[in-house]
Amino acid sequence: MRPLHPIDFIFLTLEKRQQPMHVGGLFLFTIPDNAPASFIQDLVTDIRNSKSIPIPPFNNRLSGFFWDEDEEFDLDHHFRHIALPQPGRIRELLTYISQEHSTLIDRAKPLWTCHIIEGIEGNRFAMYFKIHHAMVDGIAGMRLVEKSLSDEPDTKSIVPPWCVEGPRAKRLKQPKVSRMKGLLDGLKDQLDTTPRVIYELSQTVMKDMGRNPDYVSSFQAPSTILNQRVSSSRRFAAQSFEFSRLHNIAKALGVTINDTVLAICSGALREYLISQNALPKKPLIAMVPASLRGDDSELSNRITMILANLGTHKEDPLERLMIVRRSVLNAKERFKRMNANQILNYSAFVYCAAGLNIASGLMPKRQAFNLVISNVPGPREPLYWNGARLDALYPASIVLDGQALNITMTSYLDKLEVGLTACRNALPKMQNLLTHLEEEIQRFEEIVQKDSPKLRAVS
Repeated sequence: MRPLHPIDFIFLTLEKRQQPMHVGGLFLFTIPDNAPASFIQDLVTDIRNSKSIPIPPFNNRLSGFFWDEDEEFDLDHHFRHIALPQPGRIRELLTYISQEHSTLIDRAKPLWTCHIIEGIEGNRFAMYFKIHHAMVDGIAGMRLVEKSLSDEPDTKSIVPPWCVEGPRAKRLKQPKVSRMKGLLDGLKDQLDTTPRVIYELSQTVMKDMGRNPDYVSSFQAPSTILNQRVSSSRRFAAQSFEFSRLHNIAKALGVTINDTVLAICSGALREYLISQNALPKKPLIAMVPASLRGDDSELSNRITMILANLGTHKEDPLERLMIVRRSVLNAKERFKRMNANQILNYSAFVYCAAGLNIASGLMPKRQAFNLVISNVPGPREPLYWNGARLDALYPASIVLDGQALNITMTSYLDKLEVGLTACRNALPKMQNLLTHLEEEIQRFEEIVQKDSPKLRAVS
């Protein structure tokens, strides 16, 4: 038994019926050409018969203010095998994921479920995995699932994702004395950062907020339809984009891939809001998570956030791109002067009011940002599960009261995998954002091909 971490407690406290606090991933596989007709049934049977033992956090359940081991672990409660009604198109698959992502996870058991979904066109099947944010963050959860896959197509052994031991499980096995020493060392590091954090805060007030036009404060995001109270109904939409297209745009314009992705999202959001007659006069502000991890650990609190001005008030794509680029560079330059602990403390000071506002909903019209846009590197080599090739992996995330849309992206092989999670009631026809993303990529490709004087000025 171990006590809840404060971050665990926050995610559990935020949860309510219309606000589930789990993250997830949709993994799409192609069945091998020479596989028997019983391939999926055999896969499911192997998982059910696996002798592997669930490891933390997958065998932990809530017990008051503690995580306790579930001594009556029941795999049937967590693992489900379903078939889509025919024809099993991607549209039906995404509808199913939208429905499942809307439902709360039973707190009487470990807070996760895994679904094997068959009957998908193109000789494919899917795995949808969701886990409560109190147990693990979204990226760490995706990594745990990836670790159950193989980089060899001929590997046939099945290790269920909930039996793959990651760094967090190993930490939980450490003696209490070791964990306490780590906690005390961490507190000392946090105290040591205080002088630098105070200096950076004073610089922000005196320099950035006062005279820097590229500084994005936590008080300038406009009120939009993206920032309504949410219902319990979710819509999940996903699509893959060729990474080479984004790379060519970024190289031609002399910007980073992340700048390009944010600018493309900016244009798509602008078009969507125009279609809803809801484009604000002020630019949208995106919260962009930035990892502070030095390795592939699964710590859930090693991230900060950058507030990016998306420039949605500008019609010209290149103007929007430059606004995005300058606002992101401004934040990165500030963080270059600090180490990871200093950045964490600085972020806590600067954005604590915004976090409390999101949690409490006391000032719904004073949002620090309009949406979250997250872009995280993924596997570069093809992955397989019992010989089935992983074709795509789409992240599904959280929406909150006041934050009705989340755009999460990851890379896999030569593709950018985009997962959109939204409140179905707050944002009608949200799936049209995928079309707008494609249109915005094409718009930038046309600009690059023309090689106009404007382009040379940007480069």
